[in-house]
Amino acid sequence: MRLHEYQAKDVFADAGVPTPPSALATTVDEAVEHAEEIGYPVAVKAQVHVGGRGKAGGIKLVENAEEAREAADAILGMDLKGYHVDKVLVEGAVDFKNELYVGITMDRGEGKPVAMVSTQGGVNIEEVAAENPEAIAREHIDPAFGMHPYQARKAVYDAGVPKAVARDVASVLTTLYDLWENNDASDAEINPLMITEDDEVIAADAVLNVDDDALFRHPDLAEMEDEAAEDALEAKANEYGFDYVRLDGNVGIIGNGAGLVMTTLDLVDYYGGKPANFLDIGGGAKAERVVNALDMVFSDDNVDAVVFNIFGGITRGDEVAKGINEALGQFDEIPKPVVVRLAGTNAEEGREILNDELVTVEETLEGAVQRTVEYAEDEQ
Repeated sequence: MRLHEYQAKDVFADAGVPTPPSALATTVDEAVEHAEEIGYPVAVKAQVHVGGRGKAGGIKLVENAEEAREAADAILGMDLKGYHVDKVLVEGAVDFKNELYVGITMDRGEGKPVAMVSTQGGVNIEEVAAENPEAIAREHIDPAFGMHPYQARKAVYDAGVPKAVARDVASVLTTLYDLWENNDASDAEINPLMITEDDEVIAADAVLNVDDDALFRHPDLAEMEDEAAEDALEAKANEYGFDYVRLDGNVGIIGNGAGLVMTTLDLVDYYGGKPANFLDIGGGAKAERVVNALDMVFSDDNVDAVVFNIFGGITRGDEVAKGINEALGQFDEIPKPVVVRLAGTNAEEGREILNDELVTVEETLEGAVQRTVEYAEDEQ
């Protein structure tokens, strides 16, 4: 479960991390009222789970009530990278001289959590990791003992954080690890952690992603789940019982098995496409589940083409094919090209059964992915 920025900031603030004064608004009038109470200048920030909100027009800095009203009116109700904005965070602006990144996540290669610090905050940390990896200081943590104070200090020192704020940044990093561990989080980060002209540190953003399977241990966080829900697509995924993650590409991906779906995602990327989602419909491919999966993917305006990667194991390939035909037959019109790769038991019989007037059938996964990427490019 991914918490919204305002929810994560509440959790961070309760733990002692400095955050700017802020208030949530769902209407323009509320936004202006909160801005007046906080005092100008303020930032009006869309509350959706996407990166690059500022560049996409989802964050605006305003100096007075008129600008606050215009900003809230523009952001509330907007479509931000496929997400509908229905609430904004009105937050006191921070006069800063530097921006840092601090974060905790799991390094699966090492099998340990890792603390990360960088003086290149305020930008996409994945881009920094790819283009300038030495700009990120990393310190692996033994989960049996937790983060030692010297490890926090070392990460801060290795990153080149100014001496005047090093102690405070190390304190924030230690708190962040405690939050990560105590809340069964997968990610906890602040980007940017701002350094003010008075050498204070303030969390200008907050990320806290929690393991869904651990929510029973955290009823306070579980209460936030409905509010933190992404949008109608994530709500549908929960309703249908699908494992679903929305991404920012245009190639829809459906498969029956997490490994199968992950392989498909990797191949889409390899062949020059951009995955729009991770969607695992689970074992088998009964018509009802196929209809629900296609309904979800077709509902995503970012999707230009869909690849269906199905392996017939206990469920035979011919039965899978009949389910797909039945599912597609329930649509008055197939709105986007669909490519099907069918493998496993009775796969050949299944491919013969598939209605090639409704779908493109490919024998290999590579062929199916390449064809889907081509379709997606043609639709743009």
